Amino acid sequence: MTQPNVLVAQSGGPSPVINNSLRGVIDTCMELPEHFGTIYAGLHGIEGVLKEELLDLSAQEAEEIALLRTTPAAGAIGTCRYKLKDEEDFERVIAVLRAHNIGYFFYIGGNDSMDTANKIARLARERGLELVATGVPKTIDNDVGDSEFKLVDHTPGYGSAARYWALVVQNLEEENRGSYTSAPVLVVQAMGRKIGFIPAASRLGDPERQMPLLIVMAESGLSLEELADRVNDMVRARGRAIVIVSEGFDVGDIGARKDAFGHTMFSASRMTVAQCVVNYLNDVGLGARGNTPGTLQRHDIIYASTVDLEEAYLVGRQAVFIALEHGSGYMATILRDPGPLYRVHYDKVPLEVVANSERTFPAAWILPSRTDVSDEFVRYARPLIGDDWPSVPLVNGLQRFARLKPIFAAKKLPAYVPRGLRTQRGEAH
Repeated sequence: MTQPNVLVAQSGGPSPVINNSLRGVIDTCMELPEHFGTIYAGLHGIEGVLKEELLDLSAQEAEEIALLRTTPAAGAIGTCRYKLKDEEDFERVIAVLRAHNIGYFFYIGGNDSMDTANKIARLARERGLELVATGVPKTIDNDVGDSEFKLVDHTPGYGSAARYWALVVQNLEEENRGSYTSAPVLVVQAMGRKIGFIPAASRLGDPERQMPLLIVMAESGLSLEELADRVNDMVRARGRAIVIVSEGFDVGDIGARKDAFGHTMFSASRMTVAQCVVNYLNDVGLGARGNTPGTLQRHDIIYASTVDLEEAYLVGRQAVFIALEHGSGYMATILRDPGPLYRVHYDKVPLEVVANSERTFPAAWILPSRTDVSDEFVRYARPLIGDDWPSVPLVNGLQRFARLKPIFAAKKLPAYVPRGLRTQRGEAH
């Protein structure tokens, strides 16, 4: 009897460890040939599914699959920010799944992706398609789930982003310390649209609070004038200041660009928040300069957390076991065990519960100054960044990443342009 095939795809912003979750799904399915047939990947997420661009992962060399562990970002199978538009798009997804005997669908992503997976699972049931849809969590923002950390303690990707900032802020300290006589204030922008977990992680690089460090999150609620007052106070007290500012900090109009889900794409907008802050500080006489690391903080494997790498892999494996044991409609999740030592276990949560969920940063973790975070946050986040450096394969001194061969499933359906892309390309509805 032919076993049902597997389709895995990913959506949204990548992370240094996203491919290790992909590897977890692939490895586990390959270990269980009695349950799973051919393993495919939707090239560039749900867009690839719509276009019937299914990369054959079963046909790839074992070495390339193993290299997914230390291959960052989404270059291996691609990602997208495409939102399924209407019934036509959804029906096309079901048609592709049916045409290729897909019985298991794994979607790696954040809260929007979990909503997509949930809708596909529900529609498959309505159309009589035997499909098990399972979510695999991913987001450097750590905003999937609940603010009580009962559904998800943290998401794969966050630990590596946190490690990036813990280490980078140490380098920023050396830069500012050595050159503050010409510009006492160094402003650096961190990712974090609405939630402050990423900028907050800069405190992990200075847990004893020895640096002149100010952390300004979207939740800080400060005006530019109030922020300038805090910076001025720090410069008067210490002679200089390092300001880590969230990309979501409200500075007024930045010429924002939005993605298909309505989220601001700060790196594509006309002005950066950091530059607005630098401009304001210079206008009021506080010598400032700044920079914006941009996508480095979400794709630099050199800064990846070994804890994050391991957990990303294991949550991918957990998703497969959930699919086999519990059926459709769940997301794999990581939960922290109680006690002084850091330990986690892997469980499941209904997709409908986490679909479009949005965790908030605990107000109790923001200090009264609104420019720092508490020791409780440090205790929460410190274990996630690990203590070791990841072992990255090198060839002639350069990193060696996975390169999957362009082996695709033969297309069985008429060509299809996703609904949301037609007007962009000047095609009629």
